[in-house]
Amino acid sequence: MNWKKRTAKCGELNKEQVGKSYVLNGWISSVRNMGGLIFIDLRDRYGIMQLVIEPENNAELAEKAKELKSEYVIWCEGKLRLRTSPNPKLPTGYVELLLDNYGVINKSELPPFEIADDIETNEEIKLRYRYLDLRRHSLQKNFIIRNRVYQTMHTFFDEKGFLEIETPILMKSTPEGARDFLVPSRINKGKFYALPQSPQIFKQILMVSGFDKYIQIAKCFRDEDLRSDRQPEFTQIDIEMSFVEKEDIFELIEEFIAKLWKNVLNIDVKRPFKKMKYQEAMERFGSDKPDLRFGMEIVDITEDMKNCEFKVFSEVIANNGRIALINAKNAAHYSRKQIDMLTEFAKKYGAKGLAYIKYDKGEINSPIAKFLTKEELDSITEKANAQDGDLILISSDEKERALIILGALRLEMAKQLGIIEKVKDDFSFHWVVDFPLFEYDEEEKRYVAMHHPFTAPKSEDMEFIDTNPEKLSAQAYDLVVNGAELGGGSVRIHENDIQQKIFKLIGLKEEEAEEKFGYLLKALKFGAPPHAGIALGLDRIVMMLAKTENIRDVIAFPKTTSGISIMDGAPSEVDEKQLKELHICLIKKEV
Repeated sequence: MNWKKRTAKCGELNKEQVGKSYVLNGWISSVRNMGGLIFIDLRDRYGIMQLVIEPENNAELAEKAKELKSEYVIWCEGKLRLRTSPNPKLPTGYVELLLDNYGVINKSELPPFEIADDIETNEEIKLRYRYLDLRRHSLQKNFIIRNRVYQTMHTFFDEKGFLEIETPILMKSTPEGARDFLVPSRINKGKFYALPQSPQIFKQILMVSGFDKYIQIAKCFRDEDLRSDRQPEFTQIDIEMSFVEKEDIFELIEEFIAKLWKNVLNIDVKRPFKKMKYQEAMERFGSDKPDLRFGMEIVDITEDMKNCEFKVFSEVIANNGRIALINAKNAAHYSRKQIDMLTEFAKKYGAKGLAYIKYDKGEINSPIAKFLTKEELDSITEKANAQDGDLILISSDEKERALIILGALRLEMAKQLGIIEKVKDDFSFHWVVDFPLFEYDEEEKRYVAMHHPFTAPKSEDMEFIDTNPEKLSAQAYDLVVNGAELGGGSVRIHENDIQQKIFKLIGLKEEEAEEKFGYLLKALKFGAPPHAGIALGLDRIVMMLAKTENIRDVIAFPKTTSGISIMDGAPSEVDEKQLKELHICLIKKEV
C-alpha cells in the first residue's frame, strides 16, 4: 500500500507556516460539502486541521472526495493558507490546508457514536468501543497529563537520590483488609500466589537491605466492591525512606506536589501544608478527608440539649450519643419534598431520621419546634449562627455516626447549593495526622488496624500498648486535597518485639503471624533501620489535575463498577483443560 508519511502534525501548523506545503496523516472528523468548497476536518492527537478542496480548480479531486467518510484514515498534501473565516477557538483556527492530493490509508465502518468532546454517549457503549472513545481530545488530554506526572516523578525523585526498584507481582497471600486476587500455581499443586494490594512488606524489607530511598510506580490489586473513584487494579507512587521521621516525608511530598502542580497546571502551591488531627477533622467536618475549601462546619449542641424533653434528643443523650448540626446557608427555601430526599440521603449513612429548622425573617419553621423550649430553639439558632434564609440540619445519633451523617450532608448540600462549583478551580492541601492505631470491629469482636498493622504507635503512647491499646495513636498521615485522599503513609514498626505485639493485638496468634508474616519478622531481627513511607494514588492525582470526577477518565482501559472490562470481555470463563492443569474444580451452582 502506497501512502505518504506526514511532514507535520495536525495541531502544530499556524500563520507562520503559510505558503509552505505539508503532508498530514490522521482521521477524518467531518466532511462538509458546501457546493463551492469541500471542507474536511482532519484529526490526530495533536489537534485538528481544516482541509479544503476547491472543485473549481481541482474537479477530479473533488469528485474523488465523495468517498470520504468519518474516521477514515488518510494521508493528504497541500499548501497552507490563511482562512477567510478564522476560528479563534482552535489553535489551528487561522489556517487551512488547500489540498493537491490525498489517499485513503484505511476505511472505517460507521462509528457507534460521534467522536466529539461534547457529545453525551452511554458509558457502556464508550467502554465497549474504548479505542474510539480514546480518540477524543478531552480524554487524550488526560493521558498527556498522566505522562507529564510520570516524567516529573522520575526526574524529581532521581534528583533526590531515590532508586526505582520493582517488587514482585506474584506474592504470598496475606489477607488483612481487602480481599486478594489469587493466582493458581500450575507447578505447585493446590497453591496460590496473590496479586499485591500494596508493595508494603517488600519496600520495608528493602529498607532492611540498605536501600534507604526507594520509589516505584506500582500496580496494585484489590478484590473489593467498586465505586466511581475505585478500580480493581490501580497505580500508586510508592515511596519509602530510612533514617527519617514523618516531617521528612511531609517536606518531600509537599515539594513533589508543588512541582507537579507547577509543571502541569502552572499553579504555585502554598507550603507548608496545614496539619489537622484526625479527631479535629471528624468533629469539625465529619470526615477524615475533609474538604476545606468552604465552611459549613459541624456544631455540637449536645450540652445545650441535655435537659431537653424532646424524646428523640433525650434518648440519644441518655445513651451517650451526640446532637449536632450544620447550617446550610440560604437553603430555607427547600421544600418538604427536598428535605425528605435529604432524609433518605442521610439514611444511607445510618441515620434514623433528620431534624431541621428553617430560619427565615426571624421566625422558626420546624416540625420539632413544638417539642423544644424557646430557650432551646434560641440556643440552636445562636450556635448555628443562623441568619434569614438559612436551613439548619440536625443529626442525633451515636457519637461518631452523627458526625459521619453530617459530614456526608455537608458535601451534598455544598453540591446542591453550587458551593463546590464556585470553588472547583481552588486546591486546598492538608495533612490529617494522629489517627487512632486501632478501631474495634464489632462484627469480628477484635481490634483491626486503622491503616495497616505495620504502622508504628506514637512513642508517647507506648505505655498503653499492654493495658489500653484503644488509646494508642498512630504515626500515620493522609494527604488530603479538596475532600479526596491523595495518599497515605506512616512511620513503620522497625522493632521485632513491637511488631509481634501489634499482631497479637489484632488477633493474630503467634503461629498465624509466623505463617503469614514470618519473613518480615525475621528481617526485623537483622538490624532494621527506622523507616517511613507513603503511597500516593497516581490515578487520583491525575483525576485532580485533569479536573474529572471519574477515575475511568484517566485509565486507558478501565473496568466497570462491577469489575468487568466490556471491550475484551474480562473476566471470562476458561476451558476445562486449563482448569485441570491448574488443579481447579469449579463448584456448579444449584438451579
